[in-house]
Amino acid sequence: MKQQHSLSSFLFFLLFLHCANTFAQSPAAAPAQTPAAVVAQPPATTPTQAAQPHGITNVTKILEKAGHFAIFIRLLRSTQEESHLFSALNDSSSGVTIFAPTDSAFSELKSGTLNTLSDGDKSELVKFHVVPTFLSTSQFQTVSNPLGTWAGTGSRLPLNVTSYPNSVNITTGLTNTSLSGTVYTDNQLAIYKIEKVLLPKDIFASKAPAPAPVALAPEKPTKAVPAATVESPVAPVDISSALMFAHIMLWDQLAWLLLQCLLCNV
Repeated sequence: MKQQHSLSSFLFFLLFLHCANTFAQSPAAAPAQTPAAVVAQPPATTPTQAAQPHGITNVTKILEKAGHFAIFIRLLRSTQEESHLFSALNDSSSGVTIFAPTDSAFSELKSGTLNTLSDGDKSELVKFHVVPTFLSTSQFQTVSNPLGTWAGTGSRLPLNVTSYPNSVNITTGLTNTSLSGTVYTDNQLAIYKIEKVLLPKDIFASKAPAPAPVALAPEKPTKAVPAATVESPVAPVDISSALMFAHIMLWDQLAWLLLQCLLCNV
């Protein structure tokens, strides 16, 4: 009985060692984890320039960036034509062409010229530099003269262009100049630099200084007529009556002489 108990203990001990060795060599596997779902992140948005609304172009900003247009910019703002241009570029499908005089162009005007203009004349002067359609340099070859401007058309507002292979000439009847460069163009707005202010006849022809009066040659002094030779006007005389009176007097004298002779002989 004692031997059976010892055998059972020995077998139990071997079983314990076998189980301990198995657990030591095969550690418990970690519970399998469900792979996390990979959420696709949207690609980072590259900042892109939003499409500008049609007509957002700011003319004065373009001129300020180009430089040398301070006087023209001041006129655009003081006459409210800056707002007019913004509206036209925003609403019009035909575009706008601007002939922009430089500061040196304004300096060539007679001193104080702009100050003598009324607000209406200043507005017309600015409008005379704006053509209500887009014109590329190549299109100047086919335009019809005279060009219509915001100031209007007619004999008092002529604006004619002549295109040559390497230049474009502009005349107003008072101004003759050429395009000296392209400031800006985007197929809707064209701004060209000019070195003279375009003067419309409607404003400046009537204000041209009057020509100096021509000095008249002094008149020759008339010769004084001597007083003795000046005949006093006399009343018209009846010649026939005078002759008859003379005859009567002569006959009277002859009759008296004859009477005296007769008396002497008695």
